[in-house]
Amino acid sequence: FKLSEQKFCLVTNLAFCMSKSVLDQLKEHTVVVADTGDFGSIQQYAPRDATTNPSLILKASKQKDYANLVEEVVKTAVQNGITEVDSVMNQLLVKFGLSILKVVPGRVSTEVDARLSFDFDASLEKARSIISLYEDSGISRERILIKLATTWEGVRVSEVLEKEGIHTNMTLLFSLVQAVACAE
Repeated sequence: FKLSEQKFCLVTNLAFCMSKSVLDQLKEHTVVVADTGDFGSIQQYAPRDATTNPSLILKASKQKDYANLVEEVVKTAVQNGITEVDSVMNQLLVKFGLSILKVVPGRVSTEVDARLSFDFDASLEKARSIISLYEDSGISRERILIKLATTWEGVRVSEVLEKEGIHTNMTLLFSLVQAVACAE
C-alpha cells in the first residue's frame, strides 16, 4: 500500500486537525472572548479576552466560590462609608474584572449600567468612574474595554472615550444603522 506524497500530507493534516478541539481550531483564526463572570469557565476554555455585564456578575456572585469577593467589596464599602448601591455595584464589577484579568492574557470588558443607555452625561461619568477604579487598582486602561449599549448616546459616549484613550466595546447592536454609527 503506497500513498502519494500529496495524499500522505492530506491524511497527516486531517489527523492533526482531528486531534485538536473545535475551540483550539477556532483560536487559530479568531479571538475567543468569554462572556461570563465565572472564573472557572474562563480558566477551562482559556479565551484571550472576557466580557461581563451586571447580570452575569450577579449570577456569578451568587455562587459559593465567589462569596469572598462580594464580602470583601461590601466590607470595604462599609469601611469607606460608601452606601450608594450603584457605587458598591461598580466596585463589585471591577473586583470581578480584576480577578478575570488574572486569568486572561488580554482585556476585560466592563459594562456601563444599561439603565443609563439614553443618558449621555451619566454614561460618560459612569465609564470614567469604572476606568478610574481599574487604574486605582494598578490596571492600565489598555486592558479594559468599557461596554456601552449601542444607542445614539452610547455611540457618542464611545467617541468621547476613544479620544481619551479609553477603549470601548459596543453591545446590543442589532442593525446595520447601529453598526455604521459605531464604525463612523
